[in-house]
Amino acid sequence: MDRGTDTGATTGLVAGDETPEHAAVGRIPLAVVVVDRAGLVSHWSSGARRLFGTTKDEAVGHPALDLLPVSGALPDEDDILLRVADGAYDVLGHDLETSLDGQLSYPAAGRARLTVPGRGRIDVLWWAYPLVGPGRERLLVLAADAETLRREDGADVAVERIAPGFALHTDFPGAEELARRLPEILPSMSVGEGARIVAQVLELGYPVLEFSQNNRVPVTPDWGVPRRAGRRARRERAARAVAQGLTVPEDAPDEGEDLEHAAVRERLEFLNEVSGRIGTSLDLSRTIVEVSRAVVPRFTDVAGTYLREQVVAGEGFPDGVPDTTTMWHRVAVEHTDEPGRWDDVVPVGEAMPFPAHTPFFQCMTTGEPVLVPRITEQMGHAIAAQFEKRDIRPLITGRSMLVVPLKARNVVLGFMILLRHPEREVFDDMDRVTGAELAARAGLVLDNARMYTYQENVAETLQDSMLPQIEAHMTGCDIATRYLPGTLLGRVGGDWFDSVKLPGARTALVVGDVMGHGLNSAAMMGQLRTAVQTMAALDLPPAQLLRNLDDLAQRLGEHYLATCLYAVYDPIASELHLANAGHIPPVLVRAADGRSELLDLPTGAPIGVGGVAFEAVRVRVEPGDRLVMCTDGLVEMRGEDIGVGLATLCESAAHPAASMDDACDTIIRALNTRGGRKDDVALLMARLSGIEPEDVAEWRLAPDPVEAARARAAVREQLSVWGLDALTDTTALLAGELVTNAVRHARGRRIELRLVRGDTLLCEVYDDDPTLPTLLSAAPTDEFGRGLRVLTALAREWGTSRTGAGKTVWFELTLPRRRA
Repeated sequence: MDRGTDTGATTGLVAGDETPEHAAVGRIPLAVVVVDRAGLVSHWSSGARRLFGTTKDEAVGHPALDLLPVSGALPDEDDILLRVADGAYDVLGHDLETSLDGQLSYPAAGRARLTVPGRGRIDVLWWAYPLVGPGRERLLVLAADAETLRREDGADVAVERIAPGFALHTDFPGAEELARRLPEILPSMSVGEGARIVAQVLELGYPVLEFSQNNRVPVTPDWGVPRRAGRRARRERAARAVAQGLTVPEDAPDEGEDLEHAAVRERLEFLNEVSGRIGTSLDLSRTIVEVSRAVVPRFTDVAGTYLREQVVAGEGFPDGVPDTTTMWHRVAVEHTDEPGRWDDVVPVGEAMPFPAHTPFFQCMTTGEPVLVPRITEQMGHAIAAQFEKRDIRPLITGRSMLVVPLKARNVVLGFMILLRHPEREVFDDMDRVTGAELAARAGLVLDNARMYTYQENVAETLQDSMLPQIEAHMTGCDIATRYLPGTLLGRVGGDWFDSVKLPGARTALVVGDVMGHGLNSAAMMGQLRTAVQTMAALDLPPAQLLRNLDDLAQRLGEHYLATCLYAVYDPIASELHLANAGHIPPVLVRAADGRSELLDLPTGAPIGVGGVAFEAVRVRVEPGDRLVMCTDGLVEMRGEDIGVGLATLCESAAHPAASMDDACDTIIRALNTRGGRKDDVALLMARLSGIEPEDVAEWRLAPDPVEAARARAAVREQLSVWGLDALTDTTALLAGELVTNAVRHARGRRIELRLVRGDTLLCEVYDDDPTLPTLLSAAPTDEFGRGLRVLTALAREWGTSRTGAGKTVWFELTLPRRRA
């Protein structure tokens, strides 16, 4: 190696029975590689150069994954037998690559046959140590060529299997020598860095080999390892097996190994069982309960689950490392104690922070499990201090505690506090690994539920913001609507409905469907809906509105098509004026006989096709008739003719109902229970109540200034008949202003005045001048320009609209409350 170590680092090995007198000794040169937090090689020994065929200059500063031949390295058929039984991880391509990716939090060992340039196939044994601390080093890798294993007399060691493992103890004779020798093979390290790495290697375990011919024969470093370390080593190997999900061979050679294999098998079965019990749905609340109940009572006696505030609220992914101000919500407490014992002390739903000195804070900030074999009275007092006046000490003191993090994408979403009764066996290292694996699976399940909840909330918010809040009652009609998303995972779609208040007590009813799903369709829907509202407010005829909407879609792009049904209901004329752009026809339910029919409309082409004419039709209706408009998602079913769905729509729409909402629900039940629906559904139903003739008064006026006085007198007389004397003065004043303007600007001889008593008092003045009036700023000396300002000040609402040959100016006043 460098600085006098070119002969390569070696470790002495003793092979034999339980005493060194029966040992066979061999020596193996070690390749030593150190990887930093960026995944780059920071140290490359001469042993690594000889083993992997790459020089130090070619290695240092380069990605470790590019230098260590781990990808595609699979064990030979014999090596597969090394799993767990030999305490080894035999797939170099999986475990070492996982270590190099920074995904390993415990030491790992393995064996594989690799192809090295210039050397052909070699049998490689390796050990990987994760390193923690302030330095930049994150992984120590030791590797050796198994073919170089020799007895002291030069003969081959006659064994069937060789597997690397760990001696998991630090009190063996020769530890001081290891502490001295390891820095010698890491000459590029400073004294402090080398000492830190040595300390971690001693804590995690020194590399050993295990030989097997007919029985397992322990092999340890030549400075000696007491036999009493064997049981602990076996337990740690079992824990690593649980973490890796490895299978356990059936041919364990002795009773101790049988027990070990049984323990591993039991832990693996438990983890598999837990995996099958959690994550059965994407509902966050249900998932939380499943995770808590999965571990009680088999693994623990008490399980308390805490989640970060953002996770509980279904918000975005929490940012940053938790601190002492982070609020943790207790979302579940499962236990085997008598009912109610924990409820008052640690109620579900409580939110609290945790101070830095607690095991909980250590778990949430490091993202690693924290094991407390027994909660002492002192620790119990410190924990109880977080619960103010509630004394939790009797519930926790003397119990064994394991705190495991619930992580996803290296972010701590929460943690679980697991407690065992004092009379039960305490949590140990194997339980820590099992708990960590359990928590890792639970964290992924919870994160899936969190993401689904978050996406569902975003989708619902977006869809709700795009769908209008339609008033249940408009002038002359009542309206009810329903919207159903196509799938639970796609709540955002392109279906919409709308209603727009028009001049003359009319109402525009709209249903549309942008083809496709997702945000793009929803965005296109939002643009089209806004355009329809704008053009409807201009009182464009239905066919002209669809023509303009098609032109707009062409300008927006050719990527989307949409269907649209546009209807204008005139409650005074008792008629519908409809135009269709490729949409399914509406259903009209006649109040007289309860008969329902599909209205025969010109189909038209979808919006976005371009260059297609649209036609409008007028349909006579009666008070009490119902108009049903919906998107094709309600009536279309894959593999079924759409005529079946339309027939069902007609039948269900005609079903008597106590209310509009009940009528909508009847339709939904009839058509939404057939199964197989994946498209969005928008449904709009309008009951066309009409306006009685006695609630409408009309006058034709001549273009003469004296007509203003006549108009005021007519208004006073009509309001008196209707019992609206309280509105007489205001209505007469404003009507006189509008008639005066019409007389001044009218081009022909047609001026009309109309009063309509509905939900409000509507006054309209029509003239044949298409020029719309404009609100002006009048100076004190100006003779004109104050009429519209008076209108603005006194009317509840006013507006203007162009008609076929002129314009209409209108205003509304609120009706006085009727006395009981």
